[in-house]
Amino acid sequence: MKKLLALVLTLCMVFALFGGSAAYADDVTISLWTYPIGGWGNSEIVDKLIADFEAANPGIKVTVEYLAYADGDDKVNTAIEGNAAPDLIMEGPERLVANWGAKGYMVDLAELWDDADKAEILPVVQAACFNKAGASYEYPLCMTAHCMAINLNRFQAVGADKLIDLDTHTWTTDQFIEAVKLLAAENPNVAAIYCSGQGGDQGTRAIINNLYGGTFTDADHTKYTADSPENIKALELLAGLEGVNFDPAINGGEEINLFRQGILDMAFCWNIGAQLNTDNNDAGLTNDGDTIVCMAFPTDQAQPALCGGIWGFGIFDNGSAEKIEAAKTFIKYMADSAATADAVKASTYFAVRDTADGVDLTKIYDGNEIMSEYTKLMPFLGDYYQVVPGWAEARTAWWNMLQKVGSGADVTEAVTEFCATANAAAGK
Repeated sequence: MKKLLALVLTLCMVFALFGGSAAYADDVTISLWTYPIGGWGNSEIVDKLIADFEAANPGIKVTVEYLAYADGDDKVNTAIEGNAAPDLIMEGPERLVANWGAKGYMVDLAELWDDADKAEILPVVQAACFNKAGASYEYPLCMTAHCMAINLNRFQAVGADKLIDLDTHTWTTDQFIEAVKLLAAENPNVAAIYCSGQGGDQGTRAIINNLYGGTFTDADHTKYTADSPENIKALELLAGLEGVNFDPAINGGEEINLFRQGILDMAFCWNIGAQLNTDNNDAGLTNDGDTIVCMAFPTDQAQPALCGGIWGFGIFDNGSAEKIEAAKTFIKYMADSAATADAVKASTYFAVRDTADGVDLTKIYDGNEIMSEYTKLMPFLGDYYQVVPGWAEARTAWWNMLQKVGSGADVTEAVTEFCATANAAAGK
């Protein structure tokens, strides 16, 4: 009995010595595929994060492959078909939950969500990471709110700066209309409803949904509602507003370039990454040195509803319990530990929670004026509706609809056709 007790004590001491890594007495290697989410697309940054993780968990090794949005989905789908999916993947709920999770390829991570997670992580983020049956296919790390931007110098030159609240970064629909009219007297290209493809389409959806309080889907994320009277009114306004031009030759990225070049006075495709960009001038400045101010979309509602980006980790079920457990260890380390601050800062976005293992994540950007100012937009994060069935088909139908409206088609007919196409893809 004494020998047995001694053996048990010895095993306990071994487990205490190696902590959670005791399960990995023999090394296990897991693969991570990540989309270019800020610095998570930078091998130098990710190598440091991985090295720190491996040092804390000596039984686990992590290999990394970097995906591009242009062909990343094709690579993942091909890997799935060939039974060679990665163990871990980093992206958003529209892929992890509504696509691969819905198709049965992902591991349910609901057990990782403890009471602290449910208390701290924003409800809109939690809702996006779970399906209707209560399974979670994503454990979130970071988020942002997409917004728009204005050229402050241009606004000041025509007296339109009095129409915006520079402290809260908000304005009303009527103020937006008045500003466009003032700006259009000097520049026929105030803003563009870009629609050559789906790139940056969150901006066109947001300007249309916000103007009169419309919605893109129902609250349960089962069907598309863009044909509401509010959205039809918004589209009719934009189509008839001098200075706002529907442009089938550009996408969101190209709109940003035109805005930086001073050709456009405002951009609907904007986020913190764009605000921090220093390719052609200091952050927060156009190529010519004009001041860029990030703004919420104009609305006639109590407050705007901004489209959000949510990014985190999911696990493909490759049939190895050992690798699944190792992948869960990786997720909790990156998204719910003292290391989370570094993992979030690597993304250049904002944490989905206030604290992690006692570390205050709300202060990780203290001293960074641009990040601190942008934080004012985060409370306006609206419903994360990108998890509706038929999302890929709906995105294509959306820019096709905008092209029709821009060419003079009847707005009601064009939007009704969009919803019919999108809802058919959603099984409605």
